[in-house]
Amino acid sequence: MSRIPFATTDLRAALLGQPTGGGGPIDADTVRLIRAPGRVNLIGEHTDYNLGFVLPAAIDLEVRMAVALSPDRRVELTRLETGERASFDLDQPRPRDGSWLDYIAGVAWALAEAGIPTSGIRAVIASNLPENAGLSSSAAIELAAAWALGGDAIAIANPLDVARICQRAENGYVGVMSGLMDQFASACGAEGRALLLDCRSLEWRPVRLPMSLRLVVLHSGSPRKLDGSAYNERRSQCEAAVAALREADPTIESLRDVSPALLAAEGHRLDPVVARRAEHVVAENERVEAAVIALEEGDLATVGELFAASHRSLRELYEVTSPELDALVEIATGVAGVVAARMTGAGFGGCTVNLVEPDAVDDLAAAVTRQYQSRTGLLARVLPVRAAAGAGWLETPEPA
Repeated sequence: MSRIPFATTDLRAALLGQPTGGGGPIDADTVRLIRAPGRVNLIGEHTDYNLGFVLPAAIDLEVRMAVALSPDRRVELTRLETGERASFDLDQPRPRDGSWLDYIAGVAWALAEAGIPTSGIRAVIASNLPENAGLSSSAAIELAAAWALGGDAIAIANPLDVARICQRAENGYVGVMSGLMDQFASACGAEGRALLLDCRSLEWRPVRLPMSLRLVVLHSGSPRKLDGSAYNERRSQCEAAVAALREADPTIESLRDVSPALLAAEGHRLDPVVARRAEHVVAENERVEAAVIALEEGDLATVGELFAASHRSLRELYEVTSPELDALVEIATGVAGVVAARMTGAGFGGCTVNLVEPDAVDDLAAAVTRQYQSRTGLLARVLPVRAAAGAGWLETPEPA
């Protein structure tokens, strides 16, 4: 059964009811379908914009679009769930307005900047990715938009290059100074695998996930509240740490270059808050590399310890967890068969990621149902997911 709560035939039907830019009806034979996955980050939080290591996986919760090219230069989109319509002209400047359309207009701007031709389109978009959950619904929209606007030029491009264009859209147009991880995972995902990315060299490789475990996302029911200003503040604090530590070692270009020993010796140069941010990033990079080794060796006890250390660091040093996320991790780690649990995404709400033995998935769901609402007043969602392939054409629609 499809994980999408709508059939792609619904997307096609909604699109076929619209006229093209030339005034005639859209030809059913010209409609193409696109899918772009969200992602869950296993470990490596707030390391990407510090040019460190991350270990995300694309997941089978995703954005989908039905798209038809238009002879004019207009982009007109309809949201399947609400019927909301929005549009812009590819050849006219469009100031961002804080809406979801910013991500699509930003991709159009970034594609033009990269010299990739774009086409006017009519499209219907839908998603089963929870918004503001730390699962990269915005990156999935960006990747779907790149495929829709760039067409076959994107299909033959290096997926990592496409991810960088979409990151440029988020940094330069939307105004959130995110790292590359989210767009990278959505572009380069591989079924059954996480992706180890070196955010400085951009070298990456797939990491097989243990077949004996299930990947379970727990949505706290609390929308992620780490807005662009708070995210950018954390990034500025990391940059301040680099500037101060560079006085001791001029070769330092990012926190990626800082060892635990150097930070211990020179941390007195840093403001206490800045020092805590740096301590998290430096240790988190080491945790990513250790987690990859542990996963590949099947050392699940070490994986659990690394997830726990990451969550604790994000709570105490980077200060981006929340009472709801902390409660979910505490509940999960109390369930036999839950191997590892931590918050995922930028923080301040959103989701946790859990590695769970198959027989324990129902026990985890029952524990969350039994304990979480009484502790937080919120309802959590249990979302078993699979590591999925990256964005692209969806060639075989499901039946309605």
